[in-house]
Amino acid sequence: MNPDPRVSIILATYNECENILDTIQGILEHVKVSVEVIVVDDDSPDGTWHIAGSLNDPRIKVIRRVDTRGLASAINRGIIESRGEIVGWMDADMCMPPAMLTSMLEKLNEYDIVIGSRYVPGGKDDRAPLRVISSWLINRFAEFMLGFGIKDYDSGFIMLRRTVFDKASIFPTGYGAYFMEFIYICRKKGLTVYEMPYIFRNRVKGVSKSAPSQLRFFITGIGYVVRVFTARLRRIE
Repeated sequence: MNPDPRVSIILATYNECENILDTIQGILEHVKVSVEVIVVDDDSPDGTWHIAGSLNDPRIKVIRRVDTRGLASAINRGIIESRGEIVGWMDADMCMPPAMLTSMLEKLNEYDIVIGSRYVPGGKDDRAPLRVISSWLINRFAEFMLGFGIKDYDSGFIMLRRTVFDKASIFPTGYGAYFMEFIYICRKKGLTVYEMPYIFRNRVKGVSKSAPSQLRFFITGIGYVVRVFTARLRRIE
């Protein structure tokens, strides 16, 4: 076990055998302080959990969940298991650049939360047109409904101070919409958020789990809209 890591990075994975090593190595390379990488894997048939564990590195903790599924709950499990004073999470498919973690960590000297953003100047969503358009529309809807000037409400690329969890926590259900609720609650609680631009690339290896079919894509989008309404109407003390 890595004693007293300053930074904990969580990777929620399912069938990422082609990307997991590159992602982990990128994190270890670019986070220059003491770091732990927590891989929370939903019993991937392709053995992602086994590949991550085979590195046999004390900085890497692998949690294999056999009877539980879901992105938000996996991230929540990682948060519970994390030990760093700084906690972050990102996708494990190399669409989000590990190289940016250095700058995000530095920005936490000024802000409570730093998120990677596709929609502030300098950022870009460089995926297929359908994904780009739908994600842009969902985020503009969230920006209108939830406010606070956040441009990328469903980023999923984040670093924050552990003290943030004293005021806000994630609702561990569903897919990416949990992030919208979490950031909204953080802003309602007066926590500061900085959006750092980055280019969100199309995955080179593997298959996206967010929308394997057009029907699934549509259902996921409806779920986002519902979660935005839920967040807006929820009473936050």
